[in-house]
Amino acid sequence: MKYLYLVIPSFFFLSCLIVNGEWNQFRGVNGQGHADARIPQFWSQNSSNLSWRTSIKGMAWSSPILVRDQIVVTNARTLSDGKSLVLEVVALNESTGEIIWRSSLFTYTDLPRIHRKNSYASPTPYFDGEFIFVHYGNLGTACLNTQGKTLWKKVFDYSPVHGSGSSPVVYDNLLIFSADGASDPSIYGINKKNGNVLWKTIRASKTKKNFSFCTPLVVPRGSVMQIISPASEFVFSYSLEGKEIWKFNYPGGYSVVPRPVFADGIVFVSSGYDRPTLYAIKTDGIGDVTGSKLIWKTSKSVPRNSSIIVIDNLLFMAADNGVVSCLNATTGSTHWIERVGGSCSSSLLHANGSIYLTDETGKTFVFEAKREYQLSAVNDLKERTLASSMAYNSSVFIRTEKAIYRFDTE
Repeated sequence: MKYLYLVIPSFFFLSCLIVNGEWNQFRGVNGQGHADARIPQFWSQNSSNLSWRTSIKGMAWSSPILVRDQIVVTNARTLSDGKSLVLEVVALNESTGEIIWRSSLFTYTDLPRIHRKNSYASPTPYFDGEFIFVHYGNLGTACLNTQGKTLWKKVFDYSPVHGSGSSPVVYDNLLIFSADGASDPSIYGINKKNGNVLWKTIRASKTKKNFSFCTPLVVPRGSVMQIISPASEFVFSYSLEGKEIWKFNYPGGYSVVPRPVFADGIVFVSSGYDRPTLYAIKTDGIGDVTGSKLIWKTSKSVPRNSSIIVIDNLLFMAADNGVVSCLNATTGSTHWIERVGGSCSSSLLHANGSIYLTDETGKTFVFEAKREYQLSAVNDLKERTLASSMAYNSSVFIRTEKAIYRFDTE
């Protein structure tokens, strides 16, 4: 299965890497926000297409994933003593929303400070078709079976700033996550079967602010695969053995959040704070490719937090203030730019020819994935949300600060 990408379009390269072929990780089966689903365009708290709403006690911004017939999320919940915080995994019945099981993994009374927009359970789980992998940054990493039994759990010590955000990624037997903290920023490759460290690669960079929160992406490189991993001031490419292949410098960039997107041999990367710049970079380089592999760049209305969408050579991105742009993915030229939503952190979702943007107030704006801007719907749940939505079959799943919702196509 490892080499099937050679005979399919690169846009769908990751669909062959897992067993169930569904929404199994942050941003879906290919990690880039696309859903092969006819989800609804209209909903509200009182609409007839609300299938279920399940309250979740606690505070977490991880996105829901599909684990066979279960919706699985991580969570951070304060215990009855009012002091202890338990980091857990919660599984809901996909059809009814009933909580099937919950597994407590780590308990803390002394917690690091985090950013007001972060949570202690922000990274999204990963399901490889057999096991569930969860990651809470330096607070713990674990593997569970589909019934919630813990198979292994470990703590990897590093020093995050403002909390953690990098979701885990699985390729073959390798579990990958970023650890870009205050010092010694690095990327880990661990054995998914037992949690043992196979390699830890320190970033080959000297930066003023080391911390970032970006989820890596595994993409093709000829007949092999490479790990694309944005960090502070550089985006890196690594082999599956953790060896650096190439790096590209974006001066001053740090606190990088948006997950990279890959299409037709190009990776699209946001440089993060303070002034985000979007870079389109060829992925076939070796060494320092800063001066040789840049296709185009732009600093106009680029996201610090929300991940982009590329579809049919159109690139859509939502800046943190809700301004959305549609660009030519090959040249970087602008087709349109519109103020669509309010402040937003969640990543864009593409399904049935539309783009879905959920802002932090709980409003979801639906517009057509075309060269001309056309708004189709505005749906308001009136509950704060920073989590990215999940799509499956004819349903959309939305996590707010209070609950998880399932809305169906009528």
